Amino acid sequence: MDEEDTRDFNERCAQCSEVNWGLTDGGRFYCRSCHNVTERTREVVNTDFITNSRVQTISKSLRKQEKNDGGCEWYICEGFQLVLKKQAEALEALGVCPQMKDEILCNFWRCYLQKSKQAYCKRPAGETVKALSVCESSTDVDSDPERPSLLHLLSLSESEGDLQTDCSFASSVTKVSESTSVYSGSVDGSLYLMKNQKEKLRMTMPMTLSFCYMALLWLREPITLSELLRFVVEGHIPYLNVFQHFPEKMNLCGLDLRIFCVESWPVYEEVFNKMHELAAFLDLPRFPDITDSCFLHPDMLCMKYLMEANLPDELHNWTCRVVKKIGIGEVDFLTLMPGNKSTRKVKYDVLAAAIIVVVLKLLFLLDDHYEWLLSEFAEERNKNNTEGGPYFEFKKWYEVVKQSLDVEQKKLDEERAKYLWRCEKPLFYSVKNKPKVLKRRQMVVNLQNQFGKLSGSVRRAEKPNPSSFQLNWSEENTDGSCFHGHSLKGVLQEKCGLLTAMNPDYWLCTVKLCNEKLCGHLAHYREVEFPQSYHFVLGLFAFLLRIQPSYIHDEHNR
Repeated sequence: MDEEDTRDFNERCAQCSEVNWGLTDGGRFYCRSCHNVTERTREVVNTDFITNSRVQTISKSLRKQEKNDGGCEWYICEGFQLVLKKQAEALEALGVCPQMKDEILCNFWRCYLQKSKQAYCKRPAGETVKALSVCESSTDVDSDPERPSLLHLLSLSESEGDLQTDCSFASSVTKVSESTSVYSGSVDGSLYLMKNQKEKLRMTMPMTLSFCYMALLWLREPITLSELLRFVVEGHIPYLNVFQHFPEKMNLCGLDLRIFCVESWPVYEEVFNKMHELAAFLDLPRFPDITDSCFLHPDMLCMKYLMEANLPDELHNWTCRVVKKIGIGEVDFLTLMPGNKSTRKVKYDVLAAAIIVVVLKLLFLLDDHYEWLLSEFAEERNKNNTEGGPYFEFKKWYEVVKQSLDVEQKKLDEERAKYLWRCEKPLFYSVKNKPKVLKRRQMVVNLQNQFGKLSGSVRRAEKPNPSSFQLNWSEENTDGSCFHGHSLKGVLQEKCGLLTAMNPDYWLCTVKLCNEKLCGHLAHYREVEFPQSYHFVLGLFAFLLRIQPSYIHDEHNR
């Protein structure tokens, strides 16, 4: 039917210049290549097609837009689109290319809506039957099964836009909403949690971050996944209690809270895996190449983490040698190819940290013995050294970095312990309880203000601007706490015109498999089984990346 209806419309798409048009249920033309929806609509020649019952149903739906409590009908995908919009705007404020929100992320989201059959397509009949069977017991339902959708999504760009969904699905979920309106503020909240959508990759709050990271990776922006999650925890990117920014008419209650209310920090592994699932689900092509000039290349990230870990600059030459030797700097290795199971899923930040750990083991062994002997040797040489930079002392570096790391870790633990998971916007699980909840919330706010005046408590200072560096070391300090310019001469020797490590040994980690059934994972990292200096290095980079030390341990074993 779409081919017949769009046969006479030969204009090129303003976004991709293709002539490949489809027709939404609202009569608008949309591009099948890039999912761009135009303002042009199909002209209806046969007026007999529009029956009186159809016109009556449309007017009836318009009246239903405004609910008795002053709210409006809204859908779960509208809520997620608003979350993505807020997150994209926050990233743009951090310096990300504006193209991310209006082009890349928006197209990813449109493609997801089409693939998951929420928009730009016709929903299979089975879904409608399933939805209708849920509400057979309902008596107050619309008798017309073809009521058109009035879903107006908030555009990711500044201009308003709407995405047309299948009319039968909109009708069915509205019926479900009418029968379960006490438990959900959205139209399809109860149906959304009820149906099995594993094969369609059902949208969740962590997946909003997967969308953002996928868009950042497509643009090769200088933000790693660990930084993205850290900005979320620090409050620079909306995620926790983001539903506070929903419009007042979008009543959030009941089952909606299970979908949008987050009471845990985002997990690196979950966001990373969902991003790869999304890329494969959307049938995305090969991502832009990660070359040696990109920020995500191991050589670039190693330089950044060496600076933040207060390690000598000369170590960067060794990390580059390791990257070249084992071939993990190749474009084909680093570039994401969705759906290709033969390629490795690269965690760029974790990989860079693992490379530095390998280099430190090559030079200092990290066995709680050899690195201390080298430190004593370097200390003696520094006493008599009058030329060039000082020799790098592992022991002194350990003491300086550990002191700063303990302070920052304590500060982080206190901030997490003091974090108030309850948002300022009151939540309620039933519309009937809304007046009580609002009244109780107002009483709490008044009491807090009164006690605050009596105790003279100071308001929280504004959060500092986000930074890519958590630990800063200045070479201008005269206390010798910066090791960037220190020399590695004390641990190197010259052979055949090349500098090689004095250390001839390198110990391998365990290659045993986990004993748990169906795990198939390497034996899980246990601190007691490894040297303390090795654990300290893992802990340092784990703090910088805000991940578990086992992630870096597993990565450097590959």
